[in-house]
Amino acid sequence: MVHKVAVIGAGPCGLTSVKACLDEGMEPTCFESSDDMGGLWKFKEVSEPNRASIYRSLTINVWKEMMCYSDYPIPADYPNYMHHSKILKYFRMYADHFKLLQYIRFQTKVKSVKQRPDFSRTGQWDVVTETRDGYEENHIFDAIICCTGHFNYPNLPLKDFPGIETFEGKYFHSWDYKGPEDMHGKRVVVIGIGNSGGDIAVEGSRVAEQVYLSTRSGAWVIRQVSDNGLPVDRFNTRFVHIMFRLLPMRFLNWLGEKKLNSMYDHAMYGLKPKHRLFSQIPVINDDLPFRILSGSVIVKPNIKEISGSTVVFDDGSTAENVDLIVFATGYNYDFPYLPKNAIYKSGHRIGLYKHVFPPNLEQPTLAIVGFIHSDGAIMPQAEMQARFVTRVFKGDKKLPSNQAMIKAVENDTKKIAKNYVVSKLTPLQVDLVEYMDDLAKDIGVQPNLLWLFLTDFPLFKKVLWGPVTAYQYRLMGPGKWEGARKAIFTQYDPFILHTLSFAVCFLIKLSLTFMAGGAAIYYIHRNPTTISTLVSKLRPQSV
Repeated sequence: MVHKVAVIGAGPCGLTSVKACLDEGMEPTCFESSDDMGGLWKFKEVSEPNRASIYRSLTINVWKEMMCYSDYPIPADYPNYMHHSKILKYFRMYADHFKLLQYIRFQTKVKSVKQRPDFSRTGQWDVVTETRDGYEENHIFDAIICCTGHFNYPNLPLKDFPGIETFEGKYFHSWDYKGPEDMHGKRVVVIGIGNSGGDIAVEGSRVAEQVYLSTRSGAWVIRQVSDNGLPVDRFNTRFVHIMFRLLPMRFLNWLGEKKLNSMYDHAMYGLKPKHRLFSQIPVINDDLPFRILSGSVIVKPNIKEISGSTVVFDDGSTAENVDLIVFATGYNYDFPYLPKNAIYKSGHRIGLYKHVFPPNLEQPTLAIVGFIHSDGAIMPQAEMQARFVTRVFKGDKKLPSNQAMIKAVENDTKKIAKNYVVSKLTPLQVDLVEYMDDLAKDIGVQPNLLWLFLTDFPLFKKVLWGPVTAYQYRLMGPGKWEGARKAIFTQYDPFILHTLSFAVCFLIKLSLTFMAGGAAIYYIHRNPTTISTLVSKLRPQSV
């Protein structure tokens, strides 16, 4: 029986893991090497080694209703897209509300986690920690939850850029970027067009003499503000998810790309990527197209070589007198405190059953929470993982055999490679709704649409056609929250709710059209002579 659980890291994943342990009657101890909670969202003027880092102006690119925990809504007066300081305040309120602080040991680093000699029988772990003063402690825990994320180890591939050693200016990784102060009047090259690269290029272009944005493969760029001024996240609905299962992906890619190109032609802007829209998470940036249009950001292909202060690109063009290069080239990932035999490799990624449990251990008492990447925020996904993990620890959910889990992991790896563009830096992609529903089904909290249709039709409409917020997973089953229904009905303010009615009417009409069309196709398929019989009746009768 698992009782004592070590939670490593007090970021958003660690906080919800502590709460999940308490909900299941366990005793968690959370170790946090920093002096505060928040993980990635705790801004520091100087980046700390082996810790995630953000820049001063960072604002989340996910609508607040899609990023909050399932039983603690973000305050209504907070903006739809929050600055990192407000996100940190929300985490503090969450910790205060559920009384989590007493279980967190700050300024305590986890040095090592090892199986005990009797692990095959007990599943227990030896954990060595170190305080800021260098004092070491030994602990024994029944289970471990790792919540240290995958933005801690910046990838700086200098060997891929011939001549970088001759560069006369300054260069650094986006992990070290805090603001545009060093860019005033400078000529800057930003390498990489992910969300960080796009943000840094835009922010730098407001003060720099010139910014060049170098991209190897391009990107689809979408806006946070969509039609009618609503958050783009509103399209992340169950209805849309059903359409993605029914309609051909080639058609969906064509439709989505057509919509994006109607706002600005990606080929004309130099942004058009080699991949299709839904095979990689798009860049979310409302300002980048205008900065390109105004000439303050010039999009360039991959860098061929660097010579002194000159950067040569693959198309033969150059950027002269470059003062600064920012490498927005992603992150490596590692869990240096874990034993090597606890890590199962599958392709480019660390193989985890349900993206949580190592499949090769004798006892399921080690879990990794938050080590995932999707088209949604990490908070609700980590919360769902933590709820799943603690039910496994408690014994309410039994995992398959090691052989079955390894097979499932390998199938996941193939599925990810088939559906998404993956590399050693981006091997973690999953579909948000599909993944959340998969875990929710195991926990017993997946919304039952048929039951809602029969018993609570107004709520059914919200769950089917509204955004898939985490509140939906508190409507029924273990951990049911009485406030979930109200939270779903009040996730839009009155103005947005009025505007949304038009979208809901459109979706209702569209769904009825698909239902009618599907029924007609099914009937004709079962009765192939229908059309010919109908046509014969329409022919004029011969005299």
